[in-house]
Amino acid sequence: MTSVAASPPADSSALRIPGYRTFLITFMLAMMADNIEHVISYWVAFQKFHSAALGGFAVVSHWLPFLLFSVPVGALNDRFDSRRLIQAGMVLFITASVGWGYFFVTDSLQLWHAMVLLTIHGCAGVLWSTSSQMLLYDIVGSGSLTSAVRLNATARYLGVLVGPGVGSLIMKTLGPTQGIFVNVLFYLPLLLWLMSAPYGRHFRGVTAGPKRAVRGLADIVQTIRDVRELPMVAAMILLAGAASFFIGNSYHAQMPGFAHDLGHGDPGTAYTLLLAADAAGALLAGILLETRGTWLPTEAASAMKLALLWGCSLFTFAFMRSYPAAITVLFLAGFFELSFSSMTQALVQLNAPDAIRGRVLGLFSMSASGLRAFSGVTVGLLGSVTNTHASLAVSALAFVAVAGLLFFRGRPRGA
Repeated sequence: MTSVAASPPADSSALRIPGYRTFLITFMLAMMADNIEHVISYWVAFQKFHSAALGGFAVVSHWLPFLLFSVPVGALNDRFDSRRLIQAGMVLFITASVGWGYFFVTDSLQLWHAMVLLTIHGCAGVLWSTSSQMLLYDIVGSGSLTSAVRLNATARYLGVLVGPGVGSLIMKTLGPTQGIFVNVLFYLPLLLWLMSAPYGRHFRGVTAGPKRAVRGLADIVQTIRDVRELPMVAAMILLAGAASFFIGNSYHAQMPGFAHDLGHGDPGTAYTLLLAADAAGALLAGILLETRGTWLPTEAASAMKLALLWGCSLFTFAFMRSYPAAITVLFLAGFFELSFSSMTQALVQLNAPDAIRGRVLGLFSMSASGLRAFSGVTVGLLGSVTNTHASLAVSALAFVAVAGLLFFRGRPRGA
């Protein structure tokens, strides 16, 4: 398959490709802006409404669009320019930030306004995320795809780690109203670069297959049928979906409780350190795999082994009673999570048929991100019935069972 990118050696670093370097920087800025907006808007909304229900809606509105629209957005990528779809996502992000700013200035924010803006933000996320996966292949080609996916995942963790800190700093120095308008500037580099960036399906010297119409639910059903004929792709989508459904990032919301149970009088500080350990492990994985990645082959067996180790780490963390040991285990969990999640996405990218690549990537996004809407039930709701330690342990055990089954069933197929 021909790509606009140069043909570097297999598994070479995507950073050698100038277009990807620009994409990564602008992607990181947009990811940081995404998290800055969360910090400012959530803080103001909490101060005004003190509504736990709105906090719950914020989580649902963030992930539900991935569940409902990832495959249709992928189908749009099979028919239209991915750059324009990403730009549409940036415009929605900017609309949400400007909308928050307007209501802050006029002091007229109502509950339903907040719900609409949170929904717009969630829809922006699915347009941006799914379309970025599609464009990524066209920028770097198959030779550097594994590196590019891994670097993007690392950038995502950096955005999650740095974004809240930058958001807090902006809010303290400029205030929430000026801060939310300043945040708009971080979305602009990606929006402007994509106006003329020479990447996309129509830049490749490949005649695409016949285009199917975008048909909503029928697309999801048909794509599932198509993927069943691709054993490796199906296994990676199931693995990502199991991780998302049973665990996701729902244990992050339970960190204050875990910190309290670990015997610290200041759960706020302890909470921050626990989350930092998870993110630090992921960042180290990204760095090591990018610079010393030859020791870990990009194949289905590797992804499943790493996924099993991630599940076992979280199962162990659920029973931790020593704070230093808990930090160590979470560090390992972050390392294993980034390693297996970036590998599953790379394998799906590499093995998706070109004619339906967008739909397949949409199905992966629906599975890996959309199913997180239910992880609050598996960890959070079950935790309210028993306790969060038991709910995380049960959820991790369920994921390990699924990952183990996929590993032993797919072992003969190897890579």
